[in-house]
Amino acid sequence: MAEQVNRPNHYTADDIQVLEGLEAVRRRPGMYIGGTDIKALHHMVYEVVDNSIDEAMAGYCDRIAVTIRKDGRVTVQDWGRGIPVGIHKQTGKSALETVLTKLHAGGKFGSGAYKVSGGLHGVGVSAVNALSDWLEVEVRQEGKVYFQRYHRGIPQADVTMIGPAEGGETGTRTTFVPDPTIFEDTGFRFETLEQRFREMAFLNRGLTIDFCDERTDNGARWMSFYFEGGVRSFVRYLNKNREVLHEPVYIEKEIEGNMIEAAIQYNDGFNESVFAFANTINTPDGGTHLTGLRSALTRTINDWAKKQGLLKESDASFTGEDTREGLTAIISVKLPDPQFESQTKVKLLNNEIKTQVESAVAEALTEWLENHPKDGRKIVEKCTTSSRARDAARKARDLVIRKSALESLTLPGKLADCSERDPTKCELYIVEGDSAGGSAKQGRDRRFQAILPLRGKILNVEKARLDKSLANREIQALVQALGCGIGDGVDLSGLRYYRTLIMTDADVDGSHIRTLLLTLFFRYMPQLIENGHLYIAQPPLFLVKKGKEGKYAYSEAERDKIIMDFGGMQGVNIQRYKGLGEMNPEQLWETTMNPANRILLQVTVEDAAAADRTFDMLMGNEVAPRKRFIQSHAKKVRNLDV
Repeated sequence: MAEQVNRPNHYTADDIQVLEGLEAVRRRPGMYIGGTDIKALHHMVYEVVDNSIDEAMAGYCDRIAVTIRKDGRVTVQDWGRGIPVGIHKQTGKSALETVLTKLHAGGKFGSGAYKVSGGLHGVGVSAVNALSDWLEVEVRQEGKVYFQRYHRGIPQADVTMIGPAEGGETGTRTTFVPDPTIFEDTGFRFETLEQRFREMAFLNRGLTIDFCDERTDNGARWMSFYFEGGVRSFVRYLNKNREVLHEPVYIEKEIEGNMIEAAIQYNDGFNESVFAFANTINTPDGGTHLTGLRSALTRTINDWAKKQGLLKESDASFTGEDTREGLTAIISVKLPDPQFESQTKVKLLNNEIKTQVESAVAEALTEWLENHPKDGRKIVEKCTTSSRARDAARKARDLVIRKSALESLTLPGKLADCSERDPTKCELYIVEGDSAGGSAKQGRDRRFQAILPLRGKILNVEKARLDKSLANREIQALVQALGCGIGDGVDLSGLRYYRTLIMTDADVDGSHIRTLLLTLFFRYMPQLIENGHLYIAQPPLFLVKKGKEGKYAYSEAERDKIIMDFGGMQGVNIQRYKGLGEMNPEQLWETTMNPANRILLQVTVEDAAAADRTFDMLMGNEVAPRKRFIQSHAKKVRNLDV
């Protein structure tokens, strides 16, 4: 008989717990900023900066300055109107304190202070206050400076006037330190913030964003972003290392209070790079504004091509896919009442914006094509070539998929499959060469680990269309092994392994093969990355031995620490692993394949626009930018973290 446990048999009002003020944010940070990881840490900065961006969109601010101090403090200053400091009639407290301590308090909820805002669905600076060890805010308004300090969301004193504002300046300066008891890592990444601020400056034409990082040993790192061309400049930036077919087509129009801004430019590549924003917020899943842009593009190009006799009435019209090959575009809309799919704002839902964007883009693009017929013909020629190649790619893809189905479930001959049939428990190691493949096959756990050795380097898909890529035997083998299709035919329900692990040597060739594979996944199977299925295995670089005792080191710093632990260099033997094949199967299992010991790097794409440009730079035709990138990053990274 099971042991009886005394449980209360009543549930009363006393059991309902009310979390006062900002305590709810501290208890459940994931509900407000998405977690406590490095991504959430940067979200803290974005929330404060977004308040200043809202001032810029309202026309009251043309400069924002962000500074990371040596001790990790972050200061965000703007020259807007300043958060009001008068007494709020509902709370009886200063409006400044109300904004910083009450969730969903601010000037964006129907008060008329902001016509357009990026923060309507967020919880803003109050969440930042709650999750900071301390936060200070200074407001310059009506010739005076007001100040208040908080500790973990709690005001340390009332809002106080501390002196006159120099030169009659107005604006808000917020300084905060993330709470180290909440965040796993409080070290801000310059590159992550740099990308975001550049994006913000592109989307707010005429706004200057100054960014300074004082944490470097040899002087502060400083960047200033200002783009008079707005999204036109954004498209030029994304296409910087590509051969373009024409100057950007620019669209700007206001319809019923909604601002529509777009830029379109074709290049000689094969990939689509289109990014959508609503109130300066990136919407990676698109939405009605992106649908409107795509519809207008396809319809307008087809209509113009037929009118010019470049596409006969008897010919099949170009599909959306045909008109998007080699397309780089930005669509940015600003609207008073944005409706997003969720708190994370990944998709815009406003129905009216689809027809408005479609109308604005079709009108401007038609006029541009009439005035630039030579460039228009280049675009139509590209669409024609794309249509033919897409038909060839479809046949090639069907052949690869049909081949793997007909071969019965027979998988590529070089694949050493696992015995487990539940995909959620299976993982596939992609390894370079027969030597490493042999060690991996012998060292693995055959129950759930499959090994696919690659012979040589796979094709660089950045320089080839899908039909040519699918003719490559290594890519064919990979597609067949994974079972989820490729390109437009990706269906994760057919995925045979829930973890795909790239395991290459820690040398130049290994890095190149890894980058080729990452390019393939990013361009033709991005769903694997988005859904967390792709990893990079981290083999050790050294084996440090003294007598019978040996320890593995995964970096030079770790090697040096082990040497010190062994008492210095006397009697210490160091083995440098240049390739996986140098390890015997037991060593490879122990260091790189055993789930209990191994170190994996999950591949993620936080900023698709930045990743798109990086892959184009690394794998495209232009040599000089790639050389500069490798020279500046070689000492800082061992693996490409997309």
